[in-house]
Amino acid sequence: MGELEIRDLTKVFHDDGGDIVAVDSFDAEIEDGEFVVLVGPSGCGKSTTLRMIAGLENPTEGEVVLDGEDVTEKKPKSRNMAMVFQSYALYPHMTARENMAFGLKMTTDLSKDEISDRVQNAADMMGIGGLLDKKPDELSGGQQQRVALGRAIVREPEVFLMDEPLSNLDAKLRTQMRTELQELQQEFGVTTIYVTHDQTEAMTMSDRIAVLDDGRLQQLGTPLECYHEPANRFVAGFIGSPSMNFFDVELDTSGATPTLVHDAFEYELDDDVYADVEGHGPRLTLGIRPEDVKAVPEGTHNAISPTVKVTEPLGDVSYVYLDIGGEQYTATLEGDIVIESGRTLTVQFPQDRIHLFDGETGEALRNRAPPDSDDVAALAGLDDVNGVEIGVE
Repeated sequence: MGELEIRDLTKVFHDDGGDIVAVDSFDAEIEDGEFVVLVGPSGCGKSTTLRMIAGLENPTEGEVVLDGEDVTEKKPKSRNMAMVFQSYALYPHMTARENMAFGLKMTTDLSKDEISDRVQNAADMMGIGGLLDKKPDELSGGQQQRVALGRAIVREPEVFLMDEPLSNLDAKLRTQMRTELQELQQEFGVTTIYVTHDQTEAMTMSDRIAVLDDGRLQQLGTPLECYHEPANRFVAGFIGSPSMNFFDVELDTSGATPTLVHDAFEYELDDDVYADVEGHGPRLTLGIRPEDVKAVPEGTHNAISPTVKVTEPLGDVSYVYLDIGGEQYTATLEGDIVIESGRTLTVQFPQDRIHLFDGETGEALRNRAPPDSDDVAALAGLDDVNGVEIGVE
C-alpha cells in the first residue's frame, strides 16, 4: 500500500527580513500506485513540499500520513520512502553496485545474497547490468541516473519521491528516460511524487498534476483537466506551450448583445457564454489557446484581421505571431500555412473554445469543454480547416 495524505502542510522560513512562507497549507490525497507531478515556476514551493514529505524538512504545520499512519515526526529512513535527487547523489568512491546496495545495508537486515540479487535484478531492469563494477566518474549522465533510480528501486518502498531527476540530461536522453520512468512506475505500481518545472514532463508522465504558485496549490487534476479546465488564469497560462493568449477586456451590456470590449476589437457573446459571466466584471480576461485560433474568411462573425509579425514553420504546424493592439499573440496553424511578415491574417476565436476569467481574482468563470469525439476527429485530420478560403491580405 502507498496511500498518502498530506494535510495542511506549511513551511515558514525565518530570517532577518521576516517570515518567508515557502509552502502554504498544501492539501492532497494521493492514491496507492498514483503518479502525481508537482509543477510550477522556480520558488513556488514544490521541492520544499517534497522534502517535507520525505522528512528532510520539518513542516511548520501540517501532517504527512502514509497508509493511515502519521509519519510527520518520523526520520526519513523510517518512512519507507525512496528519494531520487536531481544531482544523482552517488558516492564517488563506490562502484555502481555498492551505491545501489548501500541503502539496503544500512536500513535492512537482508543477507548479502539477498541484497546482491535485488541489486542485480534492478540493474538488469535498468539496462546497466554490465556496469555495476564501474564508479560514477566512469559512467555517462544517463547511466548515473539509472544507478540512482536503481538504488531507489531496490528498497521496494511504498512511495518514490523524485526531485527533477532528469534535468541534468540532454533533451534526447531526457525524452527516453521519461518513457522509461513511466514504464517502471507502471510495472512496480508504486506511488510516485515527481517534482519538475517542465510542463511537458508534467503533462506526459502524470496521472494528476499539482500546480503550485507562490507556495499555494492552484489546482490538482488530471493533465487534461488542468489544460482544458484550468481553475484560474495562472494555471491556464502555465500549462500549455505556446501559452494561452490573454486579452484584458470589459463587459459591455448596454447594447442588444453583451460584448467584450478590447482596445483592438469587440467580441459579441452568445447567451450561454454570457450566463457564465453575468454578475461578474466588468473587468474580465478573455483567454484562447493558440491551437484554438482559427484562420477564417474575411467578414466572419467576431473575426479580426491583425498583422503577422513572424511565422515559425515547424513542419507539422506553424506558429504565427500576431500584432493585436500593439501586443504579440500566437496562433498555431497547420504546417502548410506560411504567411509572410507584414501581411494581415483574418482569425476568429471560436466561442466554444474561449476561456473567461475574473479580471480581479483570475478565477475561471468559463472554460472550454474537454475534447469530444468531434475534436478527436479534427485532430485526426477529418476536419479540413483548409477547406475555407483564409482571409490573407
